[in-house]
Amino acid sequence: MESSEEENDGVSGNHATKELIHLASNGAKFIDEVLNGQNECCLENFRMDKHVFYKLCDILQAKGLLRHTNRIKIEEQLGIFMFIIGHNLRTRAVQELFRYSGETISRHFNNVLNAIMSISLDLFQPPGSGVPSEIFEDPRFYPYFKDCVGVIDGIHVPVTVGVDEQGPFRNKNGLLSQNILAACSFDLKFQYVLAGWEGSATDLQVFNSAITRQNKLQVPEGKYYIVDSKYQNVPGFVAPYSSTPYYSKEFLSDYHPQDASELFNQRHSLLRHVIDRTFGILKARFPILMSAPSYPLQTQVKLVVAACALHNYIRREKPDDWLFKMYEEGSFPMEESQPPLEMEVPPKMDVETQTQPSVHTFDSEEIALASQLRDSIATEMWNDFIQ
Repeated sequence: MESSEEENDGVSGNHATKELIHLASNGAKFIDEVLNGQNECCLENFRMDKHVFYKLCDILQAKGLLRHTNRIKIEEQLGIFMFIIGHNLRTRAVQELFRYSGETISRHFNNVLNAIMSISLDLFQPPGSGVPSEIFEDPRFYPYFKDCVGVIDGIHVPVTVGVDEQGPFRNKNGLLSQNILAACSFDLKFQYVLAGWEGSATDLQVFNSAITRQNKLQVPEGKYYIVDSKYQNVPGFVAPYSSTPYYSKEFLSDYHPQDASELFNQRHSLLRHVIDRTFGILKARFPILMSAPSYPLQTQVKLVVAACALHNYIRREKPDDWLFKMYEEGSFPMEESQPPLEMEVPPKMDVETQTQPSVHTFDSEEIALASQLRDSIATEMWNDFIQ
């Protein structure tokens, strides 16, 4: 996919540091110095370990998605892409470092982005039928949440659109954004991502799209995701009790629950924080998601999906990667109400721009059964707690 001149000025953000610029006189030499140097240098520049980087190059080449050119090898193409999304740089700064024209940088950036989109289906795995070890091995959660397969939430990602398109993308805070829904597992992987909805869309609109579209979010029979209070408690999705305290750190750590609903919300919230950690890792690794890059809207949507796919790939190949290790150990800043992402797999190539979303309505019997499930979990948990 060829880039536009607008795209050549691509990623909003900082400019390359002088230290990095002086590392090499051209792109190929810079890549060689990074990949032949200490592993920490690859982590800093390309956001993954050297062996993980090389394996990704091999995968993309073996599938015929990338190829060496006369001037630029696959390693350099991937390095350019990872450098941009991992440092949130403008294309002009990358031009200065790699000594290529803006057109060349943008062309290879888009080629790599499309290649990663092509393998994304292999990197998003739906939940299995077993009990997640993170639940099975913790008496606070097992056996009560034994049928829980993950967490769902939404996040707003900054977006750049033309003046005529800004209205629908302006969210309730007055900022331009995509509203993204995601499902993640308890081992910090994304299972599903739906990107591209306008910032003005409600979380329920995006949720309804996720469970009704052709490539919809699949919930295994007899299983469920946990969701926060902005979603309904319906079959396949267990929400907290709306009239009971939730989210407060003090409530989680210091408060002694007084009844079954408080205890349920306390442990529900502890489980739900896995999505905060998952998105914390994603944003720390790929700060491009925290800005509004001046790419075409379709490219901005793809970037969200590709970043989540790369996140899963790194988790698969290097489970103790430095960022995963940091967030697993809890040595990270917890953000308030940080939402998760949703993306459809495989992602659509056209941008999601809804005006008439499909709406799935649950009948009274389904809602009653969902309430009964939540009550039964809370009651069993409370009875064990007071004994």
